[in-house]
Amino acid sequence: MQPIKNPIGRFAIYVFLILFLLYSLVPFLWTTLQSFKTQRQAAAPIPLFVFEPTLESYGRLWLDSTPDNLAVLATGLMGVIVVLVLLGVFAERLPIPRKIIYVGILGAVIAIIWGIPKIVDTAEFYDYFVNSLIVAVGAVAISVSIGCLAGYALARYSGIAGVVILLVALAFRALPRLAFLLPYFWMGRISGLHDTYFLVIIALVAVNQPFTIWLLRSFFMDIPREIEESAMIDGASRLEAFLKVIIPIMWPGIVAVALFTLLLAYHEFLLVRILTQSKWTLPLAMVQFVGGAKVTGQIAMQAAAAVSSTIPIVLVIIFFQKQLVKGLSAGAVKG
Repeated sequence: MQPIKNPIGRFAIYVFLILFLLYSLVPFLWTTLQSFKTQRQAAAPIPLFVFEPTLESYGRLWLDSTPDNLAVLATGLMGVIVVLVLLGVFAERLPIPRKIIYVGILGAVIAIIWGIPKIVDTAEFYDYFVNSLIVAVGAVAISVSIGCLAGYALARYSGIAGVVILLVALAFRALPRLAFLLPYFWMGRISGLHDTYFLVIIALVAVNQPFTIWLLRSFFMDIPREIEESAMIDGASRLEAFLKVIIPIMWPGIVAVALFTLLLAYHEFLLVRILTQSKWTLPLAMVQFVGGAKVTGQIAMQAAAAVSSTIPIVLVIIFFQKQLVKGLSAGAVKG
């Protein structure tokens, strides 16, 4: 497609994109502003920007008892998170090997999650957040691992059985959530796995696995066979060629698929609601602020819960933005 050279046409496109960006950002900005109000200010018909910011809603949401130095602790935590994100984004420019940086960032995140309850008296919402992380990370790890192997095999196998498997996977993806609920609920009751992380994770893997297989297969199809064949001629086994040659090439696509799978698992509501009683995740935790007779009195809490559940995903996307862009554009240009 040829670029638009007419100044009026380019100006109209830019205006449309800016308006669309504002249309997309305004709801989140409005929610963020509401989260920094008191309950009375959020429910009162006052101008959106005329208020004194407060962390009251966040304190009530995350903590059972609010410490006197809440602002200092929150600022320090945000500062540490910003530093970790910047380290991940600019890891390629630092004189330290990237693997060491990524392992250090992962260790720091685990230490922060483990250490916060030791410093402050966390509320139940924090437990829901930890549950979401465990379920989402577990589902992503299993789905992507199986999806890479299955997608690579189906990309290299041209028999009729591969087509049948892909069609069956697509059929399973088209099934509604209710088709998975009763079987997994019944198996969880019989096996004693009901209300466990394992049951939720394998259910989410079953739901999202067809998506990962189809998407990863399309990425593997864009990689020439000659690349791994050259490695195998040099003495590598097929598994070694897959792990040491294909996976590094495919890494941006794998990250893109992992992020999509993370979003699907992180925001899952129905499966988690039926298969658990105490291992609730953030989508279920937010329901208590959007229903009942006191909805209007919980506007600030609703906003704080929505912003709190969104920030981790935003940070992950910022952290992997380069790989995400490369993965989404993979195969778009043929040489």
